[in-house]
Amino acid sequence: MQAINDFILAAAGQPWVLVLVFACCLIDGFFPPVPSESVVVGLAAVAASADVPNPLLLIAVAAAGAFSGDNIAYLIGRATGTGRWAWMRGYRAQRAFLWAGNELRKRPASLIMVARFVPIGRVAVNLTAGATSYPHSRFVGLTVLSAVLWAGYSVGIGLFFGQWFEENHLLGATIAIICAVILGIAVDVVLSRLRGRGPGEPLAENQDRAVPPADG
Repeated sequence: MQAINDFILAAAGQPWVLVLVFACCLIDGFFPPVPSESVVVGLAAVAASADVPNPLLLIAVAAAGAFSGDNIAYLIGRATGTGRWAWMRGYRAQRAFLWAGNELRKRPASLIMVARFVPIGRVAVNLTAGATSYPHSRFVGLTVLSAVLWAGYSVGIGLFFGQWFEENHLLGATIAIICAVILGIAVDVVLSRLRGRGPGEPLAENQDRAVPPADG
């Protein structure tokens, strides 16, 4: 994937590079090996010194791609369930699906916000959201927030801290996750108050919904 990174960064001044950014962010929503974070951060670092591409436009395109990819993963999960492929039917995978399904019922915003910053984690959570029939309208709203937060953070890191975080990936990821946790908790609390339940308490309409059994 380094060749893809190098190609996109070399083309930073071309208007069509944003199409590639959108494609990378979209595919990364359901296929983690595609390097969307590094592409967005790298282009933002170029923008800091060369003024191309436009940072606000880069945020908008990256967020749109991330949102689209997350929702494609949701639709894949809804279509396939949690047992379509052999790797899904293993004990550990089924435990992970069960845990994610329970967390989605109790604190969906926190989980979806944080998962957006973890390449494999976001795929697992989004697939589970679809497979467990988490309400799509709510999922759309939460992925709008998570995609904008992720895109804004990635571009911000590239613009202001690109060179420093290049040698401190762990700290950069930690800061991103802390921001996502804080925003996710805030959203969960607001949603809980609006629906008249305590934070962490399952939604009444979803309490009896469990992870579907593995397909035979």
